[in-house]
Formats: sequence, structure tokens, C-alpha cells
Amino acid sequence: MGWIDKIFNGPDRISKYHYHEYSDDDKDSHYHAKSFGENIDIDHAIALSLFEEENQKGKGKSIETTYYDPDEDEMLARALHESLNTDSPPHRQIGKIFQQPFPFPPSEIHIFRICEGCKEGIGHGHFRNFMGCFWHSECFRCRSCRQPIFSDNEAIIHRNELYHKSCCQDQYRLTCEVCKNPIPRDWFGRVEYRVHPFWLQKFCPSHEKDGTFRCCSCQRMEPRDIKYVTLDDGRKLCLECLNSAIMDTNECQGLYLEIREFYEGLNMKIKQQIPLLLVEREALNEAIQGEKTAYHNLPETRGLCLAEVQIIRTVMRRPIFGAGNIIRNLRTDLYQLERHCEVTAILILYGLPRLLTGSILAHEMMHAWLRLNGFETLRPEVEEGICQVLSHMWLESEIMSGSSRSSSSSSSSSSSSSSSKKGKRSEFEMKLGECFKFHIEKDVSHEYGDGFRMGYRAVERFGLRGTIEHIRRTESFPR
Repeated sequence: MGWIDKIFNGPDRISKYHYHEYSDDDKDSHYHAKSFGENIDIDHAIALSLFEEENQKGKGKSIETTYYDPDEDEMLARALHESLNTDSPPHRQIGKIFQQPFPFPPSEIHIFRICEGCKEGIGHGHFRNFMGCFWHSECFRCRSCRQPIFSDNEAIIHRNELYHKSCCQDQYRLTCEVCKNPIPRDWFGRVEYRVHPFWLQKFCPSHEKDGTFRCCSCQRMEPRDIKYVTLDDGRKLCLECLNSAIMDTNECQGLYLEIREFYEGLNMKIKQQIPLLLVEREALNEAIQGEKTAYHNLPETRGLCLAEVQIIRTVMRRPIFGAGNIIRNLRTDLYQLERHCEVTAILILYGLPRLLTGSILAHEMMHAWLRLNGFETLRPEVEEGICQVLSHMWLESEIMSGSSRSSSSSSSSSSSSSSSKKGKRSEFEMKLGECFKFHIEKDVSHEYGDGFRMGYRAVERFGLRGTIEHIRRTESFPR
């Protein structure tokens, strides 16, 4: 056909072809732009071909030479070119299903970004990306104050909601159970606080250094809105622990008899009569200094088994609580110890709850039993460990019983506030017993903590009697 020659050998008025050298970025395009002259040549040739074919159909014969109007040719080519540009994109046939290269317009591609604020799709326009989530710019605002958040440094996500950091602090940060103020954040914006391992009391770290008092029994910190009782020797006692506190030597005698019966039930009767004295902190510290063989590795000693002859100042009468919960009229007397056996006395701090006093007494009575039965050269972790085991066993028996034991009829105490009287223990006192057990089990010291855990495992495996006999022979716990 003559029109092919016109494509390759077009009229001189047609400009030469220009080649478009494209970069790697152009490779993904569906077509590459051609020069203006190239488009005119192709349009002209196509128009001429169509014109010749139409004449052949009309006259039924071949036409070799044809004259044509250039204006009509150009108009036909332009119409054809525009129709090609306005057609829909080519379809690909997959079986009997026709699929467009793009199933949706490019303007809808960003619809898959969902705004965390209004939960609507994010199309074109400005949006915010924070912590891997997306927001419309107008939706990036604080959940609390509803004001826009202008900087990512001001934003925080808490419980899947967006907040100003300051608003989140005011609304959600923890409150100190001591000063009742919100616990402040550190330089990195983190809330740092301390918590009691058993009671889970949360408080500011600063209260560990600002002189805030702790209860000498349960170790809880004194809240600003509650006044603890101040004992004569400076110790603080919370009001819950005060309810079951044993305050003088006479009041403790009934508990002493109960624990002696506990030892008899274990076939470990203590035959000698050993004096039991409740004392102040100063008197206990003086006794420790006068004891040659005493071993103590606790922050504060609360009990002592004496082997030396000393003069001890003991608390003889329950004190009176005056204004401001301060102890008044504490009566003490001197007590001359005498040696009748290897143990001269057992000393316990006054003012502690009944269960804590009893656990200390059970511990010190095991020291006495060991000395009275010839155990004299045990390593500290063995002796303190087995004594802690007996203290733990007594606490377990008291908690399991669920009710306080009867006071001895020989006790001369007439106090109505002591829980040594008959009756069911309060819920707090039962929890207090669990707290004392917890401290024995979690003690981190080698002598008391590790010693207890080694002794407890030995008693579980070999029994109390088997463990004690092994200690007698080897001065160590069985394994």
C-alpha cells in the first residue's frame, strides 16, 4: 500500500524523528512521549490509508494514485488521535473476566489509611503519623481537653487514646498513698514510685529519704492524714497493729505459755523455766552489747536469747496513750537475772502485735532449746535458719487455726484491748500474720533468709526430727 511508503518517506515538510532517551524512572510508565513531528507523520499516514481504503470500497477497484485535500487529512487525523486518547485503559482478559490494570482511581489509593480519631479513611491532604498510627490533621487533638496537639513531643497515647502529656498526667497518674499528691514524673516523663512488696502501698521515692516514719511492725509508711502512735523509745506503731499489740511483760505471759505448749506438741519440751521480759529498744541494745555469743544481722533486733547474767530494765505496766497518740506513764523496773541453766532470759521488744511477738518468741525459744540440748557451735546460717523455720511453723499454725488461743488463767493481765483474749481474729490480724510469714520467706540475708530456705526444704523432705538429728551429727542441714 502506498501509505506505508509515506510513513517512511513522508513529504519534506515533515520534521525528522526525535528519540526520547528515558531514565529508569520512566520504565514504569505505560508509554513514552514521542516528538511532535513523529505524531504528525503517523497521523498523516493513517489518515491517507483510511482514505485509500474507503475509495477502494466505494469504486470496487484499486487506486494507485490519489489526490487528497491536506486540510481534510489533518482534520481526520486529529479526530482519530483524540479518540485514541479518550478511550478507557486497555483491559486484560483472564479467562472470561476482564480486569482493569487499576481497580480504583489513583485518587482513592490512600483510602486504606484509617484515622484513629474519626475512624474514617484518609485521602489526599495533610495527615499526622504518630507512633505508627494516622490521624487527620483536624483529628489530632487531646482526648481530655479536646485541644489540638501541635507537636509530637507534647503527645502521648494512653489506653489507646491520644492526650497531651500534661493532661494525661493530671487525669491518670498514680496518687501517692503517703502525701496524697500525684506521683511526679522524672526527667524522661516516666512515673517512678515505690511499692511495699506485701501491702502494695505506693508512694513517692522521696519519702524514703525525707524522714517519713514506718510502722515498726508492718513496715507501712505513715500517711500524712493519719497519725501513728509514738512509743516511748521513738518507734512508730500504726493504729491497726496497735489493736493487737502486747505492751508489757505480764500481758505476754499467756502467749509465752501457748508457745511452750506448741513446742511440747512437737516433742521438744523446754523443761527449764526461762524468764520472758518485754523491754524497750535501749534496754535490748544494751543487753546485746553485754552478750558475748549473740549474733544479729538485722536492721533492728527485736528479740534476744540471753546466756549471760545481767540486770535488765523491763516494762511492767501497760502505758497510757496521751494527746497526739504519744505513750505516757510507761513503768519500767529492774530485773536481776540468775543463772540456773545455759539460758538466763528471753527479751522481746514491747509494743508489737501479738502474732509478731509470738513469732519472735518462737524463734528465740528455739535458740534456747538448742543451747539446753547441747547445740553450741552451729554456724549462723544453720542456727538462725532452723529458728526461722520454727517461727514460720508457729505462724502457720496460728493462721490455720483462725482464732486466738485462750489466755492462761495464771496471767494477771486485765487489758481488754489485747487480742490474746478469746475470740475470732480480725481480718487485718490474719493478713498481718501472712505479712510476717512473707518477710521470713523473702528475707535476702544469708543467715536468716538463705538459712530459712535451706532448713525449710530439709524439714519438708526429712521431717523436723530428722533434720534436727542430722544437725546434731553434722552441724549442717541434710540435702
